[in-house]
Amino acid sequence: MPASRDIYLVIGGSGFLGRHVVEALLARGDLYLSLISSKDTTTCLSTRGTSAKRSRSRTRCGSGATCIIHTASPQHGLDDPALYWKVNVDGTKAVIAAAVANDVPKLVYTSSAGVVFNGQDLVDVDERIPQPEKAMDPYNESKAKAEEYVLAANGKGGLYTVALRPAGLFGPGDRQLMTGLFQTWQRGQSHIQVGDNTNLFDWTYIGNCAYAHLLAADKLIPQSPTESEKIKEDLRYALPHIECTTKQGRIPTSLCRPLGPYVAPPPNAEQIKANWENPNYVPSVPRPAVRGRFDPFSDAALARAESSPLQVAGQVFFITNAEPMYFWDLRARCTASSTTTSTQRARSAGSSSRSPWGSSLRAPRNGGRGWSGRSQA
Repeated sequence: MPASRDIYLVIGGSGFLGRHVVEALLARGDLYLSLISSKDTTTCLSTRGTSAKRSRSRTRCGSGATCIIHTASPQHGLDDPALYWKVNVDGTKAVIAAAVANDVPKLVYTSSAGVVFNGQDLVDVDERIPQPEKAMDPYNESKAKAEEYVLAANGKGGLYTVALRPAGLFGPGDRQLMTGLFQTWQRGQSHIQVGDNTNLFDWTYIGNCAYAHLLAADKLIPQSPTESEKIKEDLRYALPHIECTTKQGRIPTSLCRPLGPYVAPPPNAEQIKANWENPNYVPSVPRPAVRGRFDPFSDAALARAESSPLQVAGQVFFITNAEPMYFWDLRARCTASSTTTSTQRARSAGSSSRSPWGSSLRAPRNGGRGWSGRSQA
């Protein structure tokens, strides 16, 4: 929670992501919330104008907004390149102009992980990967251009900006991915699969993505030297493993490892073996993070960085569940949940209000930096 509360202006507050951002803000008790919303956020921004003059007047309606969270965009897959450009590019430029004109210090922009997709597998990539010369489609082209304007505006007129790149959003309120998967099941096509399902893909639970937007807003003002040193100290320790969807992975240590053949076993052999066999074992000392020279957070990389990589302002961040899963597994879980629920509905007339997706898709809140999965099925 930030030391002083912001006044938030959520653009696209009635959309899939925007609604969850609003709910997250309300859940943590923010005192004031101003929305640009309508029944359809695309219509709101495209048919009512995206001029800087109109946007400034709307920003004034925010009654002193100190942080803009810009989530509005037409959904992917529309056959209207001009609409994408008008909303995502021209609309974002208008938002930036409005923020500067009204002395709003923070702007959090929702970009897309697709802005770096070039049609090939992307494995273990991070925010340093460049955007392709030619975008895959008009949606990602417009998102990439808008992101460029947002980052260029950082530090100008007292405005601090950040761009977030979610990957594969799903969750309550989704009208695209979940609807498509459900329709596939209804048509009896859930047994069709392309490939052997060894391609990993980063899906992101919508609640995690909304939480990431709040974290970005909270940390957007540059840190003090003391805060930066604290972050550097935290980077010396490795993050815990996340093992929600793939097999458990463990790293042997001197105090927790399988024992091989020994001429003379170590004095604490039984304890070492017991620690390894205990799936809930937690070491007494945090595991240090070993960073190579290509790691952007290594001491050498931080020393030669031209910008401030530990600052949020002016940066882009991939947002995922921090653990990629096999692409077709999401469909399989949805189908299994749908089949189970349909059977239950047939047995009980009182179960008609249950979600066909059950609760299996509710991932734990864990917004992660780094888009480590493969990008395409």
